[in-house]
Amino acid sequence: MTAEARPASPPLTERQEARRRRILHASAQLASRGGFEAVQMREVAEAAGVALGTLYRYFPSKVHLLVATMQDQLQHMHGTLRKRPPAGADAADRVADTLMRAFRALQREPHLADAMVRALTFADRSVSPEVDTVSRLTTAIILDSMGLEHPTPEQLSAVRVIEHTWHSALITWLSGRASIAQVKIDIETVCRLIDVTAPDQGR
Repeated sequence: MTAEARPASPPLTERQEARRRRILHASAQLASRGGFEAVQMREVAEAAGVALGTLYRYFPSKVHLLVATMQDQLQHMHGTLRKRPPAGADAADRVADTLMRAFRALQREPHLADAMVRALTFADRSVSPEVDTVSRLTTAIILDSMGLEHPTPEQLSAVRVIEHTWHSALITWLSGRASIAQVKIDIETVCRLIDVTAPDQGR
């Protein structure tokens, strides 16, 4: 075990999970109203009906809390996308459709999106496990859209580039440096890497 590694946390009881859900809901509500700065730990604790010390036992910092909030939002998106699979004639089109649907969901809550992205940007090594979970969830969403259970190493590399491009597009849109139309073009373009890395290409 490395110095930064943490021991696995025991599973939460039903009561603890309900408390965690209240905390994440309060975090999302406050972020939706005022962005990153609006998420103050004391206010989150009050809104969730928990003691401040209890909140810090669940989430050691605001960054931990907001990265966990992004995990929660991605899990919700993943569930929605599984109920309503993406449209598209091929894997690249389906992934582009999926990521644009996810983008539009965040577009409806720009303050929340900004808060979560800023938390990812500010995250240090202490938040690495949570950030890794966000990455794994994003990867799972993309792979589900592709319809792949056993991707090749080349396809996984393409997925990582697509994930980075989606994240970068979200940042540039939030900062006002890219239009939604440009985001769509960037996402559709990078998704063509899926075609290039398909097993039957280059043979």
